[in-house]
Amino acid sequence: MKAINNFVWGPVMLVLLMGTGVFLTFRLKFLPWRNLPYALKMVFAKDKNPKHEGDISGFQSLMTALAATIGTGNIVGVSTAMVLGGPGAFLWMWISALFGLSTKYAESVLAVKYRETNENGEMCGGPMYAMKNGFKIKWIGLTLAFLFSVFTVFASFGIGNMTQANSIAESLKNLFEIPSVVTGAVVALLALAILIGGIKSIGKVCGFFVPKMAVFYFVMGLVVIFINRANLGHGIYMIVKMGLSPRAMAGGVGGTIICNMLSASRWGIARGIFSNEAGLGSAPIVAAAARTDHASRQGYINMTGTFFDTLVVCSVTGLVVASSGVLGTVGADGKLVTGAALTIMAFEKALGSAGELIVGLGIMMFAFSTIIGWEYYGEKGMEYLVNKKWVIIIYRIVYCGIVFVGANIELTKVWNFSDTMNGLMAIPNLICLLVLHKDVVKECFDFERIKKGSE
Repeated sequence: MKAINNFVWGPVMLVLLMGTGVFLTFRLKFLPWRNLPYALKMVFAKDKNPKHEGDISGFQSLMTALAATIGTGNIVGVSTAMVLGGPGAFLWMWISALFGLSTKYAESVLAVKYRETNENGEMCGGPMYAMKNGFKIKWIGLTLAFLFSVFTVFASFGIGNMTQANSIAESLKNLFEIPSVVTGAVVALLALAILIGGIKSIGKVCGFFVPKMAVFYFVMGLVVIFINRANLGHGIYMIVKMGLSPRAMAGGVGGTIICNMLSASRWGIARGIFSNEAGLGSAPIVAAAARTDHASRQGYINMTGTFFDTLVVCSVTGLVVASSGVLGTVGADGKLVTGAALTIMAFEKALGSAGELIVGLGIMMFAFSTIIGWEYYGEKGMEYLVNKKWVIIIYRIVYCGIVFVGANIELTKVWNFSDTMNGLMAIPNLICLLVLHKDVVKECFDFERIKKGSE
């Protein structure tokens, strides 16, 4: 499984993911970049016409997508990338996010354009419906749609569920010595209470909860960066230098991290995409549920998820670690400190014992929101495969049961499996984006004329 995972997230996949983003950015004449201020404005604009087709507002759609993307990767993934690829990995996270704006925009446009209405009057959309309804050679589209849906269901149980529940249980055990059994039961019941109400319930909870949790972590991170402001300039210098250097050395303790541009780019792009999910095809599933008058409008709103996830939240973690001087610290076991432990160390250096509490609370909030958001992705994948209402009800209950399991088991093998399923989702999705890119271009420039006419 580890070998498969290394291939799925290897150089070929990363080149395909980044290459698709670069291709779409040029094909769309950089409009996703140029219209980012407009997109951010639209996120917070009032829903003026609730009669448009859709189940939830554009803002709730974005918050649900952010609930799934802002997860432990924003805390653990950033630190891990900066150890494995050096501080320069963070530069490549930024670069991948910039091109990821175009990818996220394009996949969200296709999701809205090709969405359907199910027998309950709810919207169904995402890459599988774009493949089903958009491909001229039907059997290819249907095959890719089936594969994408299968990978999505499996990924929802792994990366969206067990790994997140385990992170919550571990944090509560370390902070308050709460048994994992208790944590698993409580989180499973809370999730069930929200998920049983479907996308409208999920959208309301995420619309209320996600902005607050992101602002909490963002503000606490800024406090730490301010405390470390004397080292911030050098930290940013090392990020840029090691991101572009053929060979460089860095580290807070003895220069223990040696890397080059290749390893920096590999780990930065991989962890960046793993965090913001641009190109994986997950966020468009909930974009299709949004009330909107134009596919491109929702595309712009949903692409800001990549901006908020990587260019805002991940940036806080990266700058905290880079300015703290803890990168390169060797633990008592003789190994480099990485992941959550490194982020906690960086916060603790500035805030004392309160740092561990802040990071622990951040992990718990981010992980729980991911559980909620990813259930909807898996549910829609299951609905595409087996369009029966009772199957969806069973899926929701089983999903919450697996939350309990995830909180109480060792997850080494599950991480590799989850990572693999998450990566495999990208293959049919990227094929879909490349095949249907002309539809995205048409929608993009059509909306640009509408936008200019209304200004």
